[in-house]
Amino acid sequence: MDEIKTPKKPLIFYYGIALLIIFLLNAFAMPWLMERQVKETDYGTFMRMTENKEIGSVQIQHNQIIFTNKDETQIFKTGVVEDPNRTERLYDAEVTFSQEIIKEASPIMTLLFTWILPMAIMIGIGRYMTRKLTERASGGGSSMMFGMGKSNAKVYVKSSSDGIRFTDVAGVDEAKESLTEIVDYLHDPSIFQEIGAKMPKGILLVGPPGTGKTMLAKAVAGEANVPFFSISGSEFVEMFVGMGASKVRDLFKQAKEKSPCIVFIDEIDAIGQKRDGRIGGNDEREQTLNQLLTEMDGFEENAGVIILAATNRPDSLDQALLRPGRFDRRVPVELPDLKGREEILKVHAKKVRTDANIDFNKVARMASGASGADLANIINEGALRAVRDGRKFAIQADLEASIEVVIAGYEKKNAILSDKEKLIVAYHEVGHALVAAKQTNSAPVEKITIVPRTSGALGYTMQVDEGNRYLLSQEEIENKIATYTGGRAAEEIAFGSVTTGASNDIEQATKIARAMITRYGMSKNFGMVAMETVNNQYLGGDTTLACSAETQALIDKEVVTLVKTQYDKAYQILIENRSKLDELSKHLYEEETINGEEFMRILEA
Repeated sequence: MDEIKTPKKPLIFYYGIALLIIFLLNAFAMPWLMERQVKETDYGTFMRMTENKEIGSVQIQHNQIIFTNKDETQIFKTGVVEDPNRTERLYDAEVTFSQEIIKEASPIMTLLFTWILPMAIMIGIGRYMTRKLTERASGGGSSMMFGMGKSNAKVYVKSSSDGIRFTDVAGVDEAKESLTEIVDYLHDPSIFQEIGAKMPKGILLVGPPGTGKTMLAKAVAGEANVPFFSISGSEFVEMFVGMGASKVRDLFKQAKEKSPCIVFIDEIDAIGQKRDGRIGGNDEREQTLNQLLTEMDGFEENAGVIILAATNRPDSLDQALLRPGRFDRRVPVELPDLKGREEILKVHAKKVRTDANIDFNKVARMASGASGADLANIINEGALRAVRDGRKFAIQADLEASIEVVIAGYEKKNAILSDKEKLIVAYHEVGHALVAAKQTNSAPVEKITIVPRTSGALGYTMQVDEGNRYLLSQEEIENKIATYTGGRAAEEIAFGSVTTGASNDIEQATKIARAMITRYGMSKNFGMVAMETVNNQYLGGDTTLACSAETQALIDKEVVTLVKTQYDKAYQILIENRSKLDELSKHLYEEETINGEEFMRILEA
């Protein structure tokens, strides 16, 4: 779709005009209104001009002599010198004696043009702006003062030849299905009106970052072939109170004029957050939210204006915004599953040259938990790697290597580990892999490497599930904890000491163990009681404990016990397979990177 861009004059443009007027007044009007400037000269010049009859008028004071030239276009001033014949010479030169040659500039006029007039101009501009802004904030008036109350929405016009369509968005089939009827309604609303059905006024797209919420909104507009207004919630937030509400009014006014159309508000939580109970909490954001609520109630369901909004924080939105009649429908746009990841990879792979034999299913399995934006980045990184290697197209190895780049960063070419450190890292990573392989219901090992990465990792072990996993049993979660502790256990067995390399493993194991007890109901002491709540599930999932200090102490004790139990289990597995631990670690030390097939061949030999 093609964006319509309206030229706008910034506020500084109008202030510049006002300053230019003041400058011109001082530069031209003031010299014209003020008296001529007096030029100081010496007494000898005065005597010479007297003898040459070049003086027109003269005024003799007790401390100075003021005189003009013959045509009185210039005023001169000189000091008084003892000269007995001065008066006779002036008479002989036919000079006119005057009582007042210099008319001093009026202090009132000086004050008027130097201070009062410039201040009056600036105050007048300020009062005019305030009046116009007040009119817009109260709903009156039709003009936008300096464009400050005007919506900054980007407007995309109809375009059937380009733009985003549903075929360009993959991995969100359920969301596309929910939005398809919106497209059908915009194409032919009479079908719905005949039966009395009403389209939702607003549709809220919720999900983690990078899952394609904005692309879905553009795809709806592209499929419906209608104008598309796009604006971010943060663009409504202004320094002046009332400006955000004015922008909301202008946005909906434009939308009604171009009906049928779609209005898309990205990151709506910037203006739609819950209103608190503070007295006098009538701030700019709250006024903007109130105006949005009013506008969504102000047009009919069948007016042809569909409001789409996207957010990562649906739990923070005001309930008045989410009630039926405003945002009637919530469409989750979650992280894609295995099939969705494969489809997304294929969509983005069409934009680059790739080998025809690429196994996108394998790449999708390796990219478990990746969002649509991550998968697009993986394809791009694979293409960049192909260019660096001098190839004209990306191959399977490029895409697999790009997953590692997205997950752990680039290889650090200049990071040189000592032989002892390299051996410790090898034992550490093999410890993870060996514990995972010797447990049932654990994901197979895909790759082990001890090449340092820019993320700070000195090595990592990649496990890849064969398919989608929606539920995890208690045994499977405990196996995950044991796998995380396997690296530290291997260090202790092989070297009799431990290092700082297990810091991230410890953090992940503790996080999982705490979730088992406080959220999953897998505690012997507390059973099915929730001890903490999850906030911002799409933005990291921060948790808040909802229990007493005594209960929290019991939780901490149970977490310690659970992690220690799994550590002991991992330790025992490695002791029972000590010979394979040594063999695999030495092999990894020499090769630096081994794949899952090679790992299993050595383990089962």
